[in-house]
Amino acid sequence: MKQSLNYNSLCKIDKSNMLDLLLGFPLQFTTGKEIAEKVEIKFKERSFDNILFFGVGGSAIGADVVRSYLYSESTLPIQVVREYDVPAYLGKNSLVFCISYSGNTEETLSAYNLAQKRGAKIIVLSSGGKLKEQANHDKVTFIEIPSNLPPRCAIGYLSIISLCILSRLGMIADVSSAIDEARNILEELKKECFSPEIPLKDNFAKYIASKLVNKIPVIYAASFNFEVCATRFRGELNENSKTLALSNVFPEMNHNEILGWKNPPRLLKNFVVIMLKDKFVHPRLNKRMDLVCSMLNKEGVKILEVNSRGKSLLARIFSLIYTGDFVSYYLSVFYGADPTPADKIDYLKKELAKQH
Repeated sequence: MKQSLNYNSLCKIDKSNMLDLLLGFPLQFTTGKEIAEKVEIKFKERSFDNILFFGVGGSAIGADVVRSYLYSESTLPIQVVREYDVPAYLGKNSLVFCISYSGNTEETLSAYNLAQKRGAKIIVLSSGGKLKEQANHDKVTFIEIPSNLPPRCAIGYLSIISLCILSRLGMIADVSSAIDEARNILEELKKECFSPEIPLKDNFAKYIASKLVNKIPVIYAASFNFEVCATRFRGELNENSKTLALSNVFPEMNHNEILGWKNPPRLLKNFVVIMLKDKFVHPRLNKRMDLVCSMLNKEGVKILEVNSRGKSLLARIFSLIYTGDFVSYYLSVFYGADPTPADKIDYLKKELAKQH
């Protein structure tokens, strides 16, 4: 691990310039609010039975943020569906968000058509593609997202716009102050902890990444509010670092997975556990996490802790997400892998397109 990880050395590996997207990410919070304020909502209804988000991969993770953030606030059930088909309960009183960054995701296009047939009230978020064409043809509410990003890098736009629209519909409280705090927290983290010019010993993201080289990361989060943080961290390690990773959430982990930390014993040294912690969660959850850390330490497992930052739940969620994004970026450089390309995903899409 001889990489200095300064800006110039990073650019030699990061040929697609993922770093600038990470550094500019906090701006999505401001731009997302501005986009949402200008949206013309094309249906008059303001009363619904449920909220569904359809999307996959990087296009769906923003919906996971919404679901996690609203877990204790929304009086309606919220489901994120990563599928071609729609649930039986979807109907004319459903509010549906169809999210495909490219606009050409076949699973989302399938779900859109089925939701249309059921008479649901649909909002489409996309940068263009077939989904935009279909929405405009059907006179469905369409929200255009800035283009030329890897879908996973649009999580700010997709989540913030969705939250603002739900607020405009009167379904949740105003989120402006939480969005502003989240943006400010990320700016602080970037300058104080994650910037490429900060050396490894003082750069928290570089330090965590250095401990994951040639290891299998296992990410645990506390409570449903932060499940998305673990899911996002795992996904970014997969896509940016091109490495396998696992994730789970407390307290569920205590009722099954904890027993798996035994066999095969020779492999345990190859795992590193990352605990995503938040001081505001139920105190029993933090107690459980501390006990698990103690148990795993006795098995010789390396434990790393990442604490959320901020007051609002949204800021705390995104502080953990932003940490994971930077860790996955620096790990990709340690591995000498350009973080942006998604060759195997692109291959699958091309092969599937041949078989229509």
